Amino acid sequence: MKQQPNKDTCQYCGSGDLHNTHEDNICDSCRHLRSVILQKPDIIKKLWREYQDEPLLINPQLNRIDAEIELPEVLDGKRYRTIDREFNKWYLSVSEIDGRPVEIFASTAFDRDHQLQSRISNLTTITRLISLILRHVMLGEPLTLEKCLKQLQRSSRQQNDLPDMLYGVLNKYSRLLEKEERNTVK
Repeated sequence: MKQQPNKDTCQYCGSGDLHNTHEDNICDSCRHLRSVILQKPDIIKKLWREYQDEPLLINPQLNRIDAEIELPEVLDGKRYRTIDREFNKWYLSVSEIDGRPVEIFASTAFDRDHQLQSRISNLTTITRLISLILRHVMLGEPLTLEKCLKQLQRSSRQQNDLPDMLYGVLNKYSRLLEKEERNTVK
């Protein structure tokens, strides 16, 4: 049960100093702070970075969608060149919509090297699943087990590689969920 705010204390800081307030349950200090934040919201971002060890989260898009998003044929993007601990060059490409990341891809000049095939398959899986999460977070695209399975299946380069094994195990859960849904509908 939610408690009602005490009318003798500030609703923000809990101070009992409400003698000169112009608004209900807000002390002068919090009223002034709220006014500054409303006029200059970047102050919060600056203070947060200064005192917290994590970024402020971007507000997800308020308009939720019910289906998979069809991304445009052409997107803005950035390519980053990196070098791993074995001195292989990797290229990470991030596609953006309105400056927000919605896809990530990774490639290397050594992708024909058979020793790297397993790593590339795993990397493809990671980037596909991260892209799915990015579209969920940035664009509001629903995240489902079926979409995860689809990305795992597309990531697999050969039978019994890691994405193929993950698909096989998780697909059992998908079939179980489908069976439960059919039984619920009856």
